[in-house]
Amino acid sequence: MKKKINLLIIASILGLIALSIIQGYLINNTYKLKKEAFIAETRRSISQIDDFSPALDSLSDYWQENFINKLVDYKFDLAKKDDVIISLQHVLDSINDTYISEYQKELIRNNIPYGIKYHKKVTAIILTDSTKKDTLFDISKTPKQIILGDSITEENSIGISTSNWKTDHTSDRMIDKEHKEISFNLTFQAQDEMDIAGWKKIVFKQMLGLLLLSLLIFSVVIGLLYYSIRSLITQKKIADIKTDFVNNITHELKTPLATLTLATKMLQKDEIKQQPQLIDNTVNTIERQNKRLQKLIDQVLNNSLGYNEIQLNKESLGIKNYINTVLDDFQLAVKPKDIIINRNFSILTENIKIDKFYVTTALLNILENAVKYSGDTIVIDCNVESKTALKISIKDNGIGISDKDKKQVFEKFYRAGNKEIHNVKGLGLGLYYTNQIIKAHNGTITVESIENKGTTFILTIPFN
Repeated sequence: MKKKINLLIIASILGLIALSIIQGYLINNTYKLKKEAFIAETRRSISQIDDFSPALDSLSDYWQENFINKLVDYKFDLAKKDDVIISLQHVLDSINDTYISEYQKELIRNNIPYGIKYHKKVTAIILTDSTKKDTLFDISKTPKQIILGDSITEENSIGISTSNWKTDHTSDRMIDKEHKEISFNLTFQAQDEMDIAGWKKIVFKQMLGLLLLSLLIFSVVIGLLYYSIRSLITQKKIADIKTDFVNNITHELKTPLATLTLATKMLQKDEIKQQPQLIDNTVNTIERQNKRLQKLIDQVLNNSLGYNEIQLNKESLGIKNYINTVLDDFQLAVKPKDIIINRNFSILTENIKIDKFYVTTALLNILENAVKYSGDTIVIDCNVESKTALKISIKDNGIGISDKDKKQVFEKFYRAGNKEIHNVKGLGLGLYYTNQIIKAHNGTITVESIENKGTTFILTIPFN
């Protein structure tokens, strides 16, 4: 089952990676489409301003007329090519602030809610007459820029359209008392460009619903996978606990049942019936094994109760006398073992109301574990304080508990996986039951341990 869980985790991770890639691809494509649609809509709005703005048309007529007059001077050899370009830049500069101001007014009038910088950038100026084609300006052959409108950096520039102003012009003048006439065709090419302030944020805002939905779907998928894997791990853990419990209780029941079988067979023998002492010994054996079986059954039944189902019968007890009695009785019960119990009392409050039976059971469970998991010489330190609450600290010199096992030591049926204790009998219920008893008294139990250096259990029971 562990192999299946690992395969499921690997498959889930690969599936999430694939889903992430697909979602990323779809979101990126959606972003591109939204960007193109947004820019296209902005271009359409900008085009309407160019087509239907009398104020901007008036400014355009002004610089175009001025430029035509300068071209006429150029064709009559009254100005040089550079003079024409310089003159154009000067006239554009003279109206630039007004042009920008009028353009911003048009943006407001057309209900465009975001900031836009706009300009016309001259790309080519070509004069053609009957004899030749004369290129006055070509942006591809010079670093110089002729611009009407806002200053826009190259990286933020978004192209709107290419405009072509074409016109035929004929003019005559008296030059050196001689009448002269010139004709030319003008091709004036410009690139309309814009810079939309914060356009990425605007596009992302339009995509917010999609992004949130994608994030929600992704989170739901992760949540479902996590829940499924966690459920499988829990099921495996339950199955392992069930197997361990069955194995442990089978092992625990075998000895008394085998002893009872043997004792029963002995009582059936005729020679035994004539020896009262042997009969008494056999009956005592049967009684002991019967009590042992009853104790196992009671332990399983009692541990089916949660702390909120335990019915407490509290009585007021003298703390020091009560603890000493429990320790004395326990020391007598394990007399064959070499055991030392050190006692230290710091008593401020003399009495406490507790359920004597249940708390005694809890203390004995911890003391029995100290004996089970210690070596030949057992040293137990019992420190008792009664200040704001009854605090009982029981420390042993046993094999200790690993950090991993400490997190689960109070779980039902859990037994530490230490290789040194595989022969120790038990159902994994003692500490769970102890924890339930202390919780029923509104108290807490914690464990501190270092492997191979012993374990300390700290029980705290409030006075109220």
